[in-house]
Amino acid sequence: MARTRSSRTWLREHFDDPYVQRAWKEGYRSRAVYKLKEIDQHDRLLSPGMTVVDLGAAPGGWTQYAYEKIGPSGCVIAVDLLPMVPLPGVEFIEGDFTEDEVLGRLKERLGHRRPNLVISDMAPNISGIGPSDQARAVYLAELALDFALGHLVADGACLIKTFQGEGFPGLLKDLKTRFKTTAVRKPEASRARSAESYLLGRGLKV
Repeated sequence: MARTRSSRTWLREHFDDPYVQRAWKEGYRSRAVYKLKEIDQHDRLLSPGMTVVDLGAAPGGWTQYAYEKIGPSGCVIAVDLLPMVPLPGVEFIEGDFTEDEVLGRLKERLGHRRPNLVISDMAPNISGIGPSDQARAVYLAELALDFALGHLVADGACLIKTFQGEGFPGLLKDLKTRFKTTAVRKPEASRARSAESYLLGRGLKV
């Protein structure tokens, strides 16, 4: 099947992307790893021995980086609707995080542990209908935040992807009421035309 002009443009842009090329050279599964890496270097989120839950993990770039930072003394549990090639030392749950059954499996894997950090790069499949896509993106961010609020250790942190637009101010307000410090991060690896931002909450209040 012949590729459309838009798909050819996307492919050319993708393969010319310096972050894509860098990810290949450095052995990471996606360019998205540099978003987490930049935020971590600025905010010092990850440290050895932590328990981390990675929501929307596939293909695994964030998971790779998180495990590199926490080491074998820590624990990374990754969740995604899509399959993910196994990573040594990482527990992976394949399933839809919006479903109670998958959430139950995640809680079972955690057992007595409470995560120090919840990271979420979840995003909906884009339909092209702006208001609908924004509503679904905010819904996923709300689910990630609800999980973090219910499961983090005292003084824990979360980093959640969302998009500027309807519902964004409310999410930020919720973070400010539940965490001691909050920030909005737009890493350099985020494409300039993208409305994505990352909400960071640190120091969960109990």
